[in-house]
Amino acid sequence: MNIQHDLIVIGAGPAGMAAAVSAYDEGIKDVVIIERDSAPGGILQQCIHNGFGLHKLGKELTGPEYAAVYAEKVKERGIKVYYDTMVLSVNKDKQVRAQNSTDGIITFSAKAVILAMGCRERSRGALNIPGSRPAGVYSAGTAQKLINCEGYAVGKKAVILGSGDIGLIMARRMTFEGAKVEAVCEIMPYSGGLVRNIVQCLEDYNIPLYLSHTVSQIHGKKRVEGVTIAQVDENKNPIPGTERYIECDTLLLSCGLIPENELTSAAGIALDGITKGAVVNQDRQTEAEGIFSCGNVLQVHDLVDYVSDEAELAGKGAAKYIRGESNYTGTLEVKASGGVRYVLPQKISLPVCEDVALFMRVTQPFGKVKLFALDEEGNVLASKISLKAAPGEMEKIVIKKSVLENVKGTIKVTLEEMN
Repeated sequence: MNIQHDLIVIGAGPAGMAAAVSAYDEGIKDVVIIERDSAPGGILQQCIHNGFGLHKLGKELTGPEYAAVYAEKVKERGIKVYYDTMVLSVNKDKQVRAQNSTDGIITFSAKAVILAMGCRERSRGALNIPGSRPAGVYSAGTAQKLINCEGYAVGKKAVILGSGDIGLIMARRMTFEGAKVEAVCEIMPYSGGLVRNIVQCLEDYNIPLYLSHTVSQIHGKKRVEGVTIAQVDENKNPIPGTERYIECDTLLLSCGLIPENELTSAAGIALDGITKGAVVNQDRQTEAEGIFSCGNVLQVHDLVDYVSDEAELAGKGAAKYIRGESNYTGTLEVKASGGVRYVLPQKISLPVCEDVALFMRVTQPFGKVKLFALDEEGNVLASKISLKAAPGEMEKIVIKKSVLENVKGTIKVTLEEMN
C-alpha cells in the first residue's frame, strides 16, 4: 500500500498537532499525522497538574486540557490522524514506512515531512547505579503514568534522583498521594528545573533538596529497602566518607530526557552533539531538504507553550517549502560560545523573510547577564539583558531582518556577566 500526501507529521503530541494545524492554516490542506498511541497528546496525557497554556493560550490548563485544545483544532480542520500506527523508517526522499494492525505495512510518500516524535527519559541502565534490580525503581515519568493514568500508588517512602521538572513535580505528586518523599538528590550543584517548580513542589512541602549529591547504592532484593546517597566532587564522583543511608521503598529517576531521534539518524540527517536533535535552520528544516523537526525531538523545552510556538514555525516552513517558496541562496552559521551551551537554529538560510529568534541555554546558573549575538567582526547584531539565567530556563534573542541582510559568515552567541 502506497499513500500520497502533501505533508506527513510524525507524532500527535503538542508539537505534531501544532505543526499540522499551522501548515493547514498556511494553505496545505492535505496534511496527515501518524501517531503510535491510540489518542493524541503525547506526554500531556499523564500531566494532570496545571500550569500549561499561560503563555500560549492566556489561561492555566492541565496537560490533558492543553492537548484537548489542539486535538479540537486538528478535528475542526479535518486533518486525518493514523492512530496505533508505528513509523518504522523515514528517508531523504520523504518516504515514510509505517505499520499498524489494520493495514500492515504502509508506505507513505510526501512533499514534506515534519518530525515531532518527542523525547524519552534516561533509564537506570544509562546511570550505572550499583545494586541489585529490586522492584520499586521507576523513571519519574513511568511513576507519573502509573499514578495519574492507571490509578496505582507506586510507594510509601521515596527518594528522587534528579531535580528536573518531572522529578520536582513527582515529589509533590507523591506527597499528594500520601507518600513521604525523604529527599531529592541532584548530582549538579544547581537544580535543572524551573524556579517556580522548586518553590511550589519542594519548598512548599518541606522536601529537602541535596545538591551535588547522587545515589551511590540501591539496597534490597525483592523490593527497594533503602538507598545510600553521597556527595560528589567536581568530577561527579562520590566522595568517600559522605555516604548516608536513607530507608525507602521507592526510587524515582529523573535524570534527563533524550530526544527520540532514531528515525532521524537512520535517515542520515545530521544531529547536534549537544541538543541531540537535528541541525536546523530558522524554518526548522533539517539538512535533508523538505524534512523538518520541532518540539522535544529537536530540543528539550521547559514549557509546552514554547513547543507549540516552535511547531508553528515548522508548519509554516513546511508549507512554504511545499509551495516552492524556499528559495535560499546562502547560509549563516550560528555558534554558541562562552557561557552559552547551545543555540538553535544552528543555521540561518538567506535571504530571510522575517526577524529570526535564536533560542539558547546557558552552561550554569548566572546572576544578571547580557546576552549577545555578534558577527565575525564583533559587531552586536542583537542583545538582551536577563536578570538571572539558569540551564533549566530557555533564553531568546531576536535579530531583526534588516540587520541580517548585511551579515556574512558566522554569528556567535555569547554572554557577559553584569554587576
